[in-house]
Amino acid sequence: MTNLCDANEVCELGLAPTARGEAPPFGAAPALFALSVGGLALGTGEFASMGLVPNVAADLGVTIPQSGHTISAYALGVVVGAPLLAVLFARAPKRELLIGLMIFFAIGNIASATAPGYLSLNIGRFLAGLPHGAYFGVAALVAAALAPPNKRAQAVGLVMLGLSVANVVGVPFATWLGQTFGWRYAFFAVAAIGAVDAALVFLFAPRIRVEAGASARRELAAFASLQVWLTLGVAAIGFGGMFAVYSYVAPTLTEVTGLQASTVPAMLAVIGLGMIAGNTVGGWLADQALKPALIGFLLWNVTALALFTVTSSNVWLATINLFAIGCGIAIGPAVQTRLMDVAADSQTLAAALNHSAFNLANALGAWLGGLAIAAGYGWTSLGWVGVALALGGLVILLVSFAVEKRASALSTA
Repeated sequence: MTNLCDANEVCELGLAPTARGEAPPFGAAPALFALSVGGLALGTGEFASMGLVPNVAADLGVTIPQSGHTISAYALGVVVGAPLLAVLFARAPKRELLIGLMIFFAIGNIASATAPGYLSLNIGRFLAGLPHGAYFGVAALVAAALAPPNKRAQAVGLVMLGLSVANVVGVPFATWLGQTFGWRYAFFAVAAIGAVDAALVFLFAPRIRVEAGASARRELAAFASLQVWLTLGVAAIGFGGMFAVYSYVAPTLTEVTGLQASTVPAMLAVIGLGMIAGNTVGGWLADQALKPALIGFLLWNVTALALFTVTSSNVWLATINLFAIGCGIAIGPAVQTRLMDVAADSQTLAAALNHSAFNLANALGAWLGGLAIAAGYGWTSLGWVGVALALGGLVILLVSFAVEKRASALSTA
């Protein structure tokens, strides 16, 4: 996607209009803030349900692993919705598309909040997840278009910063709201944030004209790229480890660490602080040296998840370890930037598929973690599940680099 900033001029983020569209009406900062609030809404909606797993289970009369299926339902909605909506709306103006996606997200959360039973709740979570990946993908492309080429990952990181802030502010608040007044109120709150973001995008996001030649066929070309598939595999497998732990962090903290349920929101905020640190540093490192950064982030995840198995029994060590696990989200902007590099003209679909991959990781991590718990291996076994997934992602990444190096050598020869 061509940058709004001209390569031959010195410009701040988003201040230079080009043939691709207008500059943001009030400058770059409000535009990026509006995109980031979307991340706050989506992150709160996705992660708050993890902290409310015991509450949903008790209210609907199902087991905790069954309640965890609502997490997987949302994630599968992302997996389905991201490529479908990216292709269907390939020629849609990006600003208007972002507004429509956020309105649909709000409606899906209202459906979740009013669901009368277990099946209808899963349907509501699936519907709420449908616009998630497409919103993040399109928002990341808009943010990258506002940035100079050497700051793309940092711009993408600013969009995903909303996802991290959600875990400091949105998720603890929604978890407290759900524990105090009932889990349904948490989803009503998420719907309200989504509605606010739709208004902010309308006011502050730039108008970007549809790119010449944009079409569903051109977007679908992403599926023919081996590098796109390998990069998506890094996200889908490598990031599943964090979700194996996060999906069941609430019962782990109460059953193993010995904390009261009322302190769980504070511990979720610790993970969120780690995510903010990871997003901020991760975007900068990815702009400096993308490939080494990707390897380093996965190795960080392996280490942090392994330590989860021995730190969970002590509240102070668990707190430090959860912060470290949160830092692992640094891989997000790096993977998104890698996809921009390998996707050629299929930018929208590739960017959206990145979030399909992350939410496939969500579903995979929650499912495998649930299997380990149901098999009687204990809550701390989630750390080993996470280690296996992170190592799997590292293997896929190294294969991707090897294939790319071989193709480059053959092309030179």
